[in-house]
Amino acid sequence: MSLGERIALPILRRLDPERAHGLALKALRAGLGPSGGPVRDARLQVTLAGMRLENPLGLAAGFDKNAEALGPLMRAGFGFLEVGAATPLPQPGNPRPRLFRLAEDRAAINRFGFNNDGAEAIAARLAARPKGVPVGLNLGANKDSADRAADFARVLRMAGPHVDFATVNVSSPNTERLRDLQGKAALAALLDGVLEARGDLARRVPVFLKIAPDLDDAGLSDVAEVAMAAGLDGMIATNTTLDRAGLRSAHAGEAGGLSGAPLFERSTRVLARLSALTGGELPLIGVGGVSSAEDAYAKIRAGASAVQLYTALVYGGLSLVPEILSGLSTLLARDGFDCLAAAVGADRERWA
Repeated sequence: MSLGERIALPILRRLDPERAHGLALKALRAGLGPSGGPVRDARLQVTLAGMRLENPLGLAAGFDKNAEALGPLMRAGFGFLEVGAATPLPQPGNPRPRLFRLAEDRAAINRFGFNNDGAEAIAARLAARPKGVPVGLNLGANKDSADRAADFARVLRMAGPHVDFATVNVSSPNTERLRDLQGKAALAALLDGVLEARGDLARRVPVFLKIAPDLDDAGLSDVAEVAMAAGLDGMIATNTTLDRAGLRSAHAGEAGGLSGAPLFERSTRVLARLSALTGGELPLIGVGGVSSAEDAYAKIRAGASAVQLYTALVYGGLSLVPEILSGLSTLLARDGFDCLAAAVGADRERWA
């Protein structure tokens, strides 16, 4: 952790979590963040759905919902960034308070409800972004939409020309009945519409699907089958969980999605099962509880070609990014892997 983070993070943790998050974004935009760029290491380079990444560590959606700090985040060391979720129309999200720190569990609970500036404003910022690491957009649906499935395609049509990939997010627990779209028939129809919208773009944008960690075996099998049949470019496992087992914090009973360390095992097992169901043929991004090189390495060995983090930054700051990547390279070398791709799925059976 940098000196600045040792000073700033304890101060931010005394503030309301959402206010602290907003101040962190303002500090980044003011130039108070890292000044390097993507961590480059030949052992860590990977190709994900046709995108060449300098390293496999990405920023998960939700940190920069409105694509306001892309330049500073590109200098933090990440191999790729994901912003959003974006909905067709701006919406305020759920009432505050809606973000809670669970410090004892190194976790967070949020019930934001897709608060964002809307696809038009976000697309304009994406169009003006600096060159750098690949940037993707998490696609969402408006809470009061008459056709939520169509919303995902609408956002892609608006912002697709300005992104390197897009993620269909039907797994947030904070928009009522959104997770119902993970059902087999509903998901197939939704993805058909998104991929039709992708076909109307001037260039082909990889499309991923982000799933919940709370699917049962049958539900996970259905999602994998639909994703393979649709011809998606990859999947992200997983979003936040509704499970509260083992939590110690006073905020454990808050409604919303749980992220952070307690999610690690559950999300990694889902990742490994998804890798087995798809026969390792579909690129997977592992997210959920990553806060160390060992965590990232476990996701990769469980079947992930790349990983993402977010909640760990609340407790460790952006200096975690180069720390994790340095440690990951060391772990790969220790185990005799010359490239990250060779380690993907090495422990899949153990986790599945």
